[in-house]
Amino acid sequence: MPTDVPLSLSLASEEETARLGAVLATLLRPGDTVLLEGPIGAGKTHLARALIQTRLGHAEDVPSPTFTLVQTYETPETEIWHADLYRLTHPDEALELGLEAAFDTAICLVEWPDRLGAQAPQDALRLTLRAEGEGRQAVLTGGREGLRAEIEREFDART
Repeated sequence: MPTDVPLSLSLASEEETARLGAVLATLLRPGDTVLLEGPIGAGKTHLARALIQTRLGHAEDVPSPTFTLVQTYETPETEIWHADLYRLTHPDEALELGLEAAFDTAICLVEWPDRLGAQAPQDALRLTLRAEGEGRQAVLTGGREGLRAEIEREFDART
């Protein structure tokens, strides 16, 4: 799939949103960043929780980082950083959290990535969730070469 063609997935239920998170968990590697966009209640944290729990291999409590700003999780292969930047007012505040270094070495999930300004990694996977009937639509753009094609293949295989 060319990097300029968005991947659009219909997520009819919370379970399908969680399934997308599980698929991402199997495909992401250290240095990958996912920028999670969408309005409050779109399912960003639900997707991130499913991704983190799948990667950890167990149902660990994964709270929203709205108030802590960043939660980190250790896996045998890498750290996972889950950031919620909603309360930030300037991109420099994101740098103070240590995100810049994490972008290079960890798997990073960033809710409200617009708060990063120009500091967002150029090769980040941008995942936008929006309401679609009773479910959600996920639109994925960017990401490293071939990642969206892998996501589409794995998501369809699990249907």
